[in-house]
Amino acid sequence: MKKHPRWFSGILALLLPGLAMGQIITVNGPVEPGQMGLTLIHEHVLVDWIGADSTGYHRWNQNEVVARALPYFMELKKWGVATFLDCTPAFLGRDPGVLKALSDSTGINILTNTGYYGSGNNKFVPQSALNATPEELAAVWTGEFREGIDGSGIRPGFLKISVENRDSLSPVHEKLVRAAALTHLATGMAIVSHTGGDGPALAQLRVLSEMGVSPEAFVWTHAQGGTLNGYIEAAGRGAWISLDHINAGRPDGDGNSDWYVETLSALKARGILDHILLSHDAGWYNVGQENGGYFRAYTDLFVDLIPRLRAQGFTQADIDLLLRENPAKAYALRIRRN
Repeated sequence: MKKHPRWFSGILALLLPGLAMGQIITVNGPVEPGQMGLTLIHEHVLVDWIGADSTGYHRWNQNEVVARALPYFMELKKWGVATFLDCTPAFLGRDPGVLKALSDSTGINILTNTGYYGSGNNKFVPQSALNATPEELAAVWTGEFREGIDGSGIRPGFLKISVENRDSLSPVHEKLVRAAALTHLATGMAIVSHTGGDGPALAQLRVLSEMGVSPEAFVWTHAQGGTLNGYIEAAGRGAWISLDHINAGRPDGDGNSDWYVETLSALKARGILDHILLSHDAGWYNVGQENGGYFRAYTDLFVDLIPRLRAQGFTQADIDLLLRENPAKAYALRIRRN
């Protein structure tokens, strides 16, 4: 497929006079990258696993979700977290109203997203999207960016898509990537893709290159499923490596702090910390479970991992790079061409 014409990127200036390149788009409107501060780039407030054909706002009570999540956000304030990216996609529990209420109550910047989540055999992709063209999907996602989500006026700040953890992309998932590329060229939003291993990450980068989009626009999400060699190759092209399942240990699983210390030390030794993003993939008010079920706090990074990294010689500058500078560069609106 040929690269999209350059005039396409000018659509932002024509259709979105209130937004500017370089800004961060939160549920309460645009802020400057310097206002992001300490940032968690991949977390969740709410998830609903029932599927695209059955989910919707009728499935949960917004006030109950906010009440359940609020203490965890107040805890983040104590650690100095200023910005929180909610990565729950459309048709999987995305609720911009819940996020705005939490932002209003805490003062924490919160970003939501647009896009569709293809993992799980497309269970969370609406039926209308399965036969749509990339251009038609991009029109839907760009429309949310331009007009807001579901009449709320709340705009997404990044794209969230998902592909299966396989070396080759299915036709539907390749279409999602192409639609994300078109949307990026129209809006400048970063492409955050639930990916896993090296194979699907590099496959997506190839599609983006065909579409004229730089790897710098791509966040390889759940990259802890990949390899050090994969990280080096992707970062060498300019992609962002998101290691986003920090877990010091919890009732339903073992901790992984040793792996994070070892991996981040190796990445530092190779000089590519400037392409690394960190988060927990935590939270999760789970719709259908009593009181949302088990809700994991967003603090293992601060309580456990950072002290371990300091013991291994990581400086405050290293930590600021990972948690302040990199997020501001990765998620600021900017059309990144190949």
